Amino acid sequence: MRTSRGAWALAGLLAGFAGLAASYCVAMVLTTRDDPVSAVAELVIRLTPGPAVERAIQLVGRHDKTLLVVTVLVLLALLFAMAGLLARRAWWAAIAVYAGLALVGAVAVGSQRGASPVDAVALVVGFFTWLACLALLIAPLTRAEGSAGSEHRGDPGAAAHTRRGFLLRVGVVGALGVTAGAVGRAVGLGRRQVEEARRLLRLPGVTVPRVPAGARVDVPDMTPWLTPADDFYRIDTAVYVPAIRPQDWQLRIHGLVDREIVLDYQQLIARQLTEAWVTICCVSNDVGGPLIGNAWWSGVRIADLLREAGVQDSADAVLQTSDDGWTCGTPLGVLTDDRDAMLAVAMNGEPLPVDHGFPVRTIVPGLYGYVSACKWVVDLRVTRFADISAYWTDRGWSELGPVKISSRIDVPRDYTDIAATGARVAGVAWAQHTGIERVEVNVDGGDWQPAGLGRVPSDDTWVQWAVTLDLKPGERVLRVRATGKDGTVQTGEVHGAVPDGATGWHTIHVKATD
Repeated sequence: MRTSRGAWALAGLLAGFAGLAASYCVAMVLTTRDDPVSAVAELVIRLTPGPAVERAIQLVGRHDKTLLVVTVLVLLALLFAMAGLLARRAWWAAIAVYAGLALVGAVAVGSQRGASPVDAVALVVGFFTWLACLALLIAPLTRAEGSAGSEHRGDPGAAAHTRRGFLLRVGVVGALGVTAGAVGRAVGLGRRQVEEARRLLRLPGVTVPRVPAGARVDVPDMTPWLTPADDFYRIDTAVYVPAIRPQDWQLRIHGLVDREIVLDYQQLIARQLTEAWVTICCVSNDVGGPLIGNAWWSGVRIADLLREAGVQDSADAVLQTSDDGWTCGTPLGVLTDDRDAMLAVAMNGEPLPVDHGFPVRTIVPGLYGYVSACKWVVDLRVTRFADISAYWTDRGWSELGPVKISSRIDVPRDYTDIAATGARVAGVAWAQHTGIERVEVNVDGGDWQPAGLGRVPSDDTWVQWAVTLDLKPGERVLRVRATGKDGTVQTGEVHGAVPDGATGWHTIHVKATD
């Protein structure tokens, strides 16, 4: 009586699933920041070369983390099934597979910021769950293999007994795995507790924004001037978003300062708040891309805090660190000049969404987010660029990251039909902390035609623009360019995002009809 390869593979797969579920449950009970699967996914993110990360963002956008976790789970499933097949020939080979996976998990968990020995408990529990469940599942299969040459060979009753025993154990292990996963989900209340704390939070001095008069152009289907939080782009490296209660948050300002400052959340929001419209964008944004948004931010000016700390003359940078260990190096000058660089506590009149950095993040007008916009910020170290390295600059992006002037056509959409006479063309342009002086559109490479601009409250936001065109019927190519208040004309030279932002004119194709 021989057992099938499928039964052995199923044994390995189910044992692996049970171990993952047990590990996840323990991680949630102990309130460690990451379960091992998430920790491995974040380790992959940290080790992935910059161009590959850039390509992934362009291909799948905000779904990159989900796709990565699914990929990790699929690879684990294949390895678990392989472990079951190996156990048919040598039990130690299956143990070696599980041990190797546990080692990778240990490296991933141990590399997390603030990792402690407690974080390894979930891995240990998961490993021994793998071994116990695999032993339980393969016991009837091993007995069946051993009796293949005995007097029971070909005995239908013995074969049925083996099948019943195996299926019973499959049901038990499967039920235990599902239960462990459900318990972990139920007790992993961190995110929900933080969401509830955020919902109940009242921030004195935070006002509900109103879009300034004249900021919007009157064109149907135009992009909102104020970007709702739910529509705001999200690019970060966190697979498991840090869940920090306000009472647990603390910020340390140290390094090349005369006086170290440590602030808790109540001390921060008790200070004078500043509020400003600020557009922020990602360095990974393609020409005409969506990785940009404009919001009303409320927070405490970083310049005031650094002034209190007493920055030493030798400093030229601030290394920002997130609760999840992500870092960025920010030029000291942009944090101490007249722009509204702030520790933001609110977005569009409400406490920051958890996915966008609650309880505190940094906002710096005029710089790409990879060198300035630190979500879940917990540490500011005043330092020198020569003495630090940061996440994205280690992966090939430039050190300073000033936003490049750019513009985008939002109406009409690419490859659509529009009226030839009186065609309304509109979009947005930006040059944060410089401002937009002029936007122009051309048709089929002809003369540039000026567009009308919306009125904006400062140079730190994008500006909407619109123009009415009379087009010849047929296929037409529309391009847009902007000119900044400093005289800089947006270049038409096409260049990718690496190392300091994409360039080129946003171009669309339309069909003009009578």
